[in-house]
Amino acid sequence: MNAPFQPRLGLDNYALRALGWKATEILNYAATLKLDAVLFSDFDVYESLAPDQLQDLRLRAQDQGITLYAGMLSICPGSVMFDPRRGTAEEQLRLCLRIAKTVGSPVARCVLGKVDDRRSPGGIDARIAETVSVLRQVRSEALDMGIKIAVENHAGDMNSTELLELIDTAGRDFVGATLDTGNALWALEEPQAALETLGPFTVCTGIRDSYLWETPEGATLQWTSVGTGLVNWPAFFKRFAELCPQAPVILETISGRPIFLPVLRDYFWDAYPRAKPQTVSRMIRLSRSGEAREPFTPGPGEEGRRQEEQYQLTELERSVQHCRKVFAELSEAAPS
Repeated sequence: MNAPFQPRLGLDNYALRALGWKATEILNYAATLKLDAVLFSDFDVYESLAPDQLQDLRLRAQDQGITLYAGMLSICPGSVMFDPRRGTAEEQLRLCLRIAKTVGSPVARCVLGKVDDRRSPGGIDARIAETVSVLRQVRSEALDMGIKIAVENHAGDMNSTELLELIDTAGRDFVGATLDTGNALWALEEPQAALETLGPFTVCTGIRDSYLWETPEGATLQWTSVGTGLVNWPAFFKRFAELCPQAPVILETISGRPIFLPVLRDYFWDAYPRAKPQTVSRMIRLSRSGEAREPFTPGPGEEGRRQEEQYQLTELERSVQHCRKVFAELSEAAPS
């Protein structure tokens, strides 16, 4: 690195999902943490989608020194995640672009779907083709607005190579990547490897740590706050600064939720026809380095709700602190 590493540090509203806060509350909370960015990753977080209300949100963010990033969920009509209530995939993506333009977001973040789509008719390749078709329908609008559509590796749907193929097929001139470190392991690759593939095309992120441990059928993945899992963050962010220094570091903590990866069962690999033998050995190696962790399980009723809210706040704030520590260390180590 030739200069101090000072990326925009922010949060995804999904990190605080239990609190049920709307956009203004999320923004005000981000300001108390002195964050530089907020990703509103779904339409429902806004108090209103009226242009004047979105413009007011943009001005409020500017006053607090915060850059807003706009997002949505699935744009793949064949995905199990796609929700048609707001219209066709193209209509919803155009809505996301309009929101992004109004709030001053340089990206419109979206996803294909989730891991279940790998076992849908035609597999993930068919869903990628559907997504590319939707993207191409809005190319001119995205280019005219100067907004990159940032497709995420989401919930185990695509690994980094598959996402890069989607970007290349749709067009690098208007499509980039949202790199999600937690979802990389769900798609059977290490976060650092996903960064190497997607880094040059990354315009947005979803950052959290992960932990793996061995089970009789393979491994269990559980996400953690940044700094408490298996990711070597100094090495990760050093390379991040080289590959995508303009991308924000958006924290999306989803801690305490176990995800089972039965990589030792033959049926599991039906959904990964292009997987290599090294994939199994890599996942087993990572899982053997960890010990089982208990999932986060809140109690019943109102008390359980408060426990979950506090847990999400604590995990996010711990991640903020660790990122700032790593950034400062990298800046101190940068040549003058």
